[in-house]
Amino acid sequence: MARILHMSDIHFGAENTMAVAAAADYARSQPFDLLVVSGDITQDGKPLEFEAASRWYKVLPGPKMITPGNHDMPQINIERLYHPFGRYERRFGPPGSAWFDGAGMAVRAFNTARGVQFRPNWSKGALSAGQASAVSHDLTATPSHLLKVAVCHHPLVEVPNGPMTGRVIGGPAGAKLMAEAGVDVILSGHVHTPFAFPLPFGDGKTYSVGAATLSLRERGAPAGFNVIETDAETIRVLALGWTGSHFEPERTWALPRRHHA
Repeated sequence: MARILHMSDIHFGAENTMAVAAAADYARSQPFDLLVVSGDITQDGKPLEFEAASRWYKVLPGPKMITPGNHDMPQINIERLYHPFGRYERRFGPPGSAWFDGAGMAVRAFNTARGVQFRPNWSKGALSAGQASAVSHDLTATPSHLLKVAVCHHPLVEVPNGPMTGRVIGGPAGAKLMAEAGVDVILSGHVHTPFAFPLPFGDGKTYSVGAATLSLRERGAPAGFNVIETDAETIRVLALGWTGSHFEPERTWALPRRHHA
């Protein structure tokens, strides 16, 4: 059995201070095998925001891993053009390079955020064929019984009835490749509401799972995060929502796992 805490979209600079502190307290008080933060840890990629984010992340218990989002670079600064993730990298390491093996799972992160794109809205995501192939190949090489998890910021396939879009260039093709490679879960954030649904590829047992925000930038759901528990048969996703004083269950999903011969 594996237990993952999945947090996303903290947006330091616009964070929900009480919810962020309570989420850290939850992580310190509850057993888990891995804590995942799937991007947008800052609001505008400012140095002071990164400093606050780094302090918060460093004192979270481990094991843990993080990958960047579209807000984790300077929003209005020439640095965005030539070194968009420099500030992130100085505090959290190379973007999209985090990985974890242990506790019955193999987890690989990749980066869907881009500093500059050939379209007006640079907040949307992009995934190259090489990225998708590398993640798929790496996870395929792990033992078949392990829970295989990929982590990025933008949902690769649009969230049904979601409050906003990711419009990830190469996203559906990458999701299809990962599904056919036997990836079990693709964790993301970006839309600021929790979700879990099967991808329409392969055997239908690859799931897109997203966490809510821990910021003040709510979109139809309270600030919160996910607790993911798995056994041989089921992936259970519990979305916890902030009431103003504590977290309580907001929604749950029970997702059947694929069986390996």
